Amino acid sequence: MIKIMRFSFAAVFALTKGSASAWSSPSALQSKIGFGRCAPALYRSFAALHSFTLDQAGEVGTDSFRLFFKGEGSASVSPWHDVPLKEGEHYNMLTEIPKMTKAKMEIATKQEHNPIAQDVKKGKLRDYHGPIFWNYGCLPQTWEDPNEEHPELKVNGDNDPVDVVEIGSSALPMGSITKVKPLGVLAMIDDGELDWKVLAISVDDPLATQYNDIDDVPAAIKDGVREWFRWYKTPDDKPLNEFGFGEKFLNAAEAKKVIAETNESWKKLRSGAAKAGKLWTGVTADVK
Repeated sequence: MIKIMRFSFAAVFALTKGSASAWSSPSALQSKIGFGRCAPALYRSFAALHSFTLDQAGEVGTDSFRLFFKGEGSASVSPWHDVPLKEGEHYNMLTEIPKMTKAKMEIATKQEHNPIAQDVKKGKLRDYHGPIFWNYGCLPQTWEDPNEEHPELKVNGDNDPVDVVEIGSSALPMGSITKVKPLGVLAMIDDGELDWKVLAISVDDPLATQYNDIDDVPAAIKDGVREWFRWYKTPDDKPLNEFGFGEKFLNAAEAKKVIAETNESWKKLRSGAAKAGKLWTGVTADVK
């Protein structure tokens, strides 16, 4: 039997304030609902920006677990298609994996309303072999089109929303929407597919005033992000990931170009101009 839990973000914040646990411990997860630690400023900005609740279906640490998004009147919404890409000059990041956790959570792009679920491979729940050191998620209303070849890199998109690596100091709750500032972008090539990684920082992070472009980010952070993504699949006997553009991060302006291009691809996906394949696209968001 599927277990349903409904809770507001106010309840999530009360439960998770001061808790460092997230997805690395199933028992701690069940007692804390599994959202890690959320700084008050981040919570307030998110609560003011969006008004919906999260429904947990299934048990944590099982392949039945889903995190659904609900709007007014408990109407189902898609975090991929219904959350706007931008709020003013800033971009919205959906956190799938809080920093310092291991469970490979992601938007289920092929399932109705695109809930967050734990990735399954060869019948087993997927975990990283060690924690990721940054908040990891995606940009809503973006899509890396697998039918289009990048003119310079000569590889096609990976059929997913654009990934974001948020390098701020606080662990962001899974399922939260955070306003971020893009700082740069890395062209990762994973199994022959283009998988952009946007490097960003929450606008509420103390370092946000100091980080405005890729050259402001310490080399140790940039190198750490690149090498983590280069090696993270090797414990499963997968080859090292590669990177385009001389393995360098492109700057903030280029990151915004990538975001704009993938937003246009998403609009084609939603309008039917691009082939959706098995993706669930829905019809609940206005395409503008």
